[in-house]
Amino acid sequence: MSSTANDKALSFPYVDGLAHGVVRYQRCAACNAAQRLARFACTACGSRDVRWHDASGRGTVFAVSRVHRAPTEAFKALAPYDLVLVDLAEGARVMGHASAGLAIGDAVRAEVFRVADHDLLRFAPDR
Repeated sequence: MSSTANDKALSFPYVDGLAHGVVRYQRCAACNAAQRLARFACTACGSRDVRWHDASGRGTVFAVSRVHRAPTEAFKALAPYDLVLVDLAEGARVMGHASAGLAIGDAVRAEVFRVADHDLLRFAPDR
């Protein structure tokens, strides 16, 4: 299997979750550590028993970055836009788009939106 095929197989549960409006993350069955990216093995203990879970979609903004140059034509209409790192309530950290005006420490909730036939994660204030 090619590395691209491995990457797609590894991330499929996450991408499939977004298609169904659900944020998914991995947690180690051995030590209970939440993983920050899709992994073949736990970053805390090395166990290969990492399992996918549905997240509540709620979290706290850890970092914010503004993107001024769109990476592709499909994103030009969005630029400039903000990306955020969010610490989910379950402990995993994920990256997503952000509603305007989010700041570090803000409580947020996840949404899914489509750009160029791709479901993407976006965070909005949790009010």
